[in-house]
Amino acid sequence: MGRVPLTLACGDYDRTWALRTGSVQIPGVALTYLPLKVEETFFRMVSYREFDVAELSLSTYLLTLSQETPPFVAIPVFPSRMFRHSGIYINTQSGISSPSDLSGKVVGVPEYQVTAAVWIRGILEEHYGVPVDSVRYRTGGLHETGRVEKFPLRPGTTTEIRPIGPEETLSQLLVDGEIDALYSPRTPQPFVDNHPNIARLFPDSGAQEADYFRSTGIFPIMHVVVIRREVYEANRWIARSLHNAFEESKRVAAADIDQTVALGFMLPWLHDEVARTRSIMGSNWWPYGVGENSTTLSTFLRYSFAQGLADRLWEPEQIFAPECLNEVRI
Repeated sequence: MGRVPLTLACGDYDRTWALRTGSVQIPGVALTYLPLKVEETFFRMVSYREFDVAELSLSTYLLTLSQETPPFVAIPVFPSRMFRHSGIYINTQSGISSPSDLSGKVVGVPEYQVTAAVWIRGILEEHYGVPVDSVRYRTGGLHETGRVEKFPLRPGTTTEIRPIGPEETLSQLLVDGEIDALYSPRTPQPFVDNHPNIARLFPDSGAQEADYFRSTGIFPIMHVVVIRREVYEANRWIARSLHNAFEESKRVAAADIDQTVALGFMLPWLHDEVARTRSIMGSNWWPYGVGENSTTLSTFLRYSFAQGLADRLWEPEQIFAPECLNEVRI
């Protein structure tokens, strides 16, 4: 019996390099790895189902579950995680100096549904007293015009959500003061260029994020890995085999992360940063699976439902392939 051919679209991450290079194999699978930017992967997977397996926004995946026959089945592998206090940008002339100042303001988001924005809105409401519907949202492309919601939102939300103009971008609107703030997973280029009109809401965002982890134990999950339903139904063993391979690839990356014989990344004090991360988050700060991520997942599922995105309040075990929920015991 030949190997099942699978095409995987995923970011070019250290934790997936071993899958991309083939040093970690998936038994029974002939893998083609396509390293794509996440926006392209998400658009092509949701719109055209182009890939057998793909990295996908956790938020968008939840929206697909509302369909009569959901097109994807997720496995509890999280190729992207990121604290998001650092993803809140303000116009320095907007009068915003603290989270409470966001109430009543106009805030840009690439899409209302993007996972980073769901986390930011939830964290601001739960930990800083900024109600989600106290802000007016404007959606559109960060650096390019024409971006729209990749999956339709549920009707009936009382939150004000409007698209920006067809020739406008969020980064330029923030520079010009046409929006007061921006919630963005991708860093706006004017901020990178040190434009004086743009700053982070939390200048000490790293310290804020470390405190958030200490108090909640949450390292926000951004993306999951999904399998096209027809691929999954044809060979359900693929779900567990993929999960195991992603785990092994992550283990390979973690094994040498703080080696000093030669730097794997262009960060001269990487070993110090690894030690600092371990001191705050422990040695297993990027776990896969449902069990060790139950608090993080439950929190996001609650935020998604409360913000009018998910059509029901899911439990973590309900949104993943059952083959990946339990360990094999010998």
